[in-house]
Amino acid sequence: MRPSGRKTDKMRAVSFDRNVSKHAEGSCLVKFGDTHVLCTASLEERLPPWLRNSGKGWVTAEYGMLPRSTGDRMRREATSGKQGGRTLEIQRLIGRSLRAVVDLEALGERQITVDCDVIQADGGTRTAAITGAWIALHDCLKWMEARSMVKVDRVLKDHVAAVSCGIFASQPVIDLDYLEDSAAETDANFVMTGSGGIVEIQGTAEGAPFSQEQLLELMELAKTGIADLVAMQKVTVAGPL
Repeated sequence: MRPSGRKTDKMRAVSFDRNVSKHAEGSCLVKFGDTHVLCTASLEERLPPWLRNSGKGWVTAEYGMLPRSTGDRMRREATSGKQGGRTLEIQRLIGRSLRAVVDLEALGERQITVDCDVIQADGGTRTAAITGAWIALHDCLKWMEARSMVKVDRVLKDHVAAVSCGIFASQPVIDLDYLEDSAAETDANFVMTGSGGIVEIQGTAEGAPFSQEQLLELMELAKTGIADLVAMQKVTVAGPL
């Protein structure tokens, strides 16, 4: 029995609230159960130096956790003068995931930065961030399309979403919350496109190694969960801003 009472293939309640930021070109508050992440997409008329005059744009991401997103107050990384390794790893993962479905030439010489700020954490913050970041990016491109800057269907080639899976109490389960994540025998994150392409798989055995058969079981759970998330993304962006 999972601590939440969910079945092994049952995700937490997922919701997307768009246009939650007055100033950002695109924004989404994504909730995976008690994990809440605010994603804002900002258009910038600047590029990394190595991309200037290349005819290509850039999509990148930044990630952070607010001090009371967890049970005890976390110190802001800015006060220590540097970002932690976990933060850098996650924001690079978000950026890679978004760029996997973006035509950078069709974007033109512009940069879109997606900020993912964890308001409340209960496991799966990176997977929630990736899934919500896609909606914020989509709505930023819609903002640009309304001003005849780009065509969304030329820039955005596919959906991208992510979900965690793991071995908990000797059972493959999907969308781990904190209680499960902290006690999981195996922890994995899957990032996939709407067409089923694999962007990234992160898998770690916390104790005994896991088998190829278990990995395939986790992947099947992830494929089903991500298909559901993509279907929700499609319904969400089909509505008015």
